Amino acid sequence: MKFEKREDVVYVLDVKGYVCPHPQIYTKKALSKVSSGDVIEVIFDNPSSGESIATMCDNTGDEIVNKQQEGGLFVWDIEKA
Repeated sequence: MKFEKREDVVYVLDVKGYVCPHPQIYTKKALSKVSSGDVIEVIFDNPSSGESIATMCDNTGDEIVNKQQEGGLFVWDIEKA
């Protein structure tokens, strides 16, 4: 797991290689560390993690503003509410 600041309001959370529920847990923890309006680019490779991350965002009000899939790799941009 790697969490780092890329730009002023953009962070990257790399959770490749982790299986549920870890990507969702790490995403929740990362969102708690950033400010409203900041974006976290979440990179994961476990397809079922997408469902739990999307459900979490629905429940918290955070918005998935971009979804990309490159082969077996998922890259989602989540804006904190």
